[in-house]
Amino acid sequence: MAEILNVGIDLGTSRSAISASNGERFVVDSFVGWPVDMVAKKVLKREVLIGHEAVSNRTMLDLHRPLERGLLKEGSEKDVEAVRELLKHLLRLVGVNGRRAGSNVRAVVGVPAAALRTNKQYLRNSMKGIVDSLLIVSEPFAVAYGLDALLHTMIIDIGAGTTDFCVMKGRYPTEEDQRTLTVAGDSIDTQLLKLIEERFPQANVTIYMVRDWKERFSFVGHGPERCLVTAPVKGVPTELDITNEMKAACETLLAPVSETMIDLLARVEPEFQERVRANIILSGGGGLIRGLPEALEAALASVGGGHVRYMDDPVFVGSDGGLALAMDAPEGDWERLSA
Repeated sequence: MAEILNVGIDLGTSRSAISASNGERFVVDSFVGWPVDMVAKKVLKREVLIGHEAVSNRTMLDLHRPLERGLLKEGSEKDVEAVRELLKHLLRLVGVNGRRAGSNVRAVVGVPAAALRTNKQYLRNSMKGIVDSLLIVSEPFAVAYGLDALLHTMIIDIGAGTTDFCVMKGRYPTEEDQRTLTVAGDSIDTQLLKLIEERFPQANVTIYMVRDWKERFSFVGHGPERCLVTAPVKGVPTELDITNEMKAACETLLAPVSETMIDLLARVEPEFQERVRANIILSGGGGLIRGLPEALEAALASVGGGHVRYMDDPVFVGSDGGLALAMDAPEGDWERLSA
């Protein structure tokens, strides 16, 4: 009997996490890079770099972030190769070293709700030869399954590339139960960088710096502190107050997320709407934006009120949910992949 390793993978635009049935779990930045030339290869002594190591050495690399808006980029062989390298790296971290005799790897992969329709085949092709059996589900559904929040619940999963919504009705969600927005962490980063450049035109700021600042200071409503950061201005390290810019960039989420949340609630059977309004869960890195649960509850006041809570530690909630699904899924739900 082949030994089965079940894994849940949350394949994210910014970070990807894996949880395995052997108790191992890891998270890596979703970046893959190859040395740009002979000199870079001599310095790095590596054929490929993945995750934070790739970002830290990006000046020497052909750097790829193969998931765009939560979807595997189409038409780029290098991006397909990058996502395969990322997946193989995640599996190596949990102890899968190549295709060992007697091993059987079953993977549940969480993707944005829209990817289930448009991008599933690309992901399926990228997994061939890496895992034996595959089940692709929406990220918010994987979160709901891991939390055992399967009935009268709404999950709002705010990642880097997408914000995904899913209403759980005690069964597999349908397309009508889900939504995907491309207003998410990356769009906040882009807006924040634009606002900082407008306010401090002589400051030298990169998108990587902005992303770090957002993860430290993000808020909507009334901020608990000033957002003070340091960046070079004409080559001199200078303290900048980006509080107003941080607030404005983060609050670009509020209107689209509130409107989509209320629209989905309106489609729930009338007698169950109150229960769903009282059980809305934020996940993903964007779910940690300070003040966001309170702002969404304020939006719910117009439809009778509700309760929004966030995950204290969202890093593994999607991959843990995928693992729970892998452990429970009947044989008929799996798709067998040939190499």
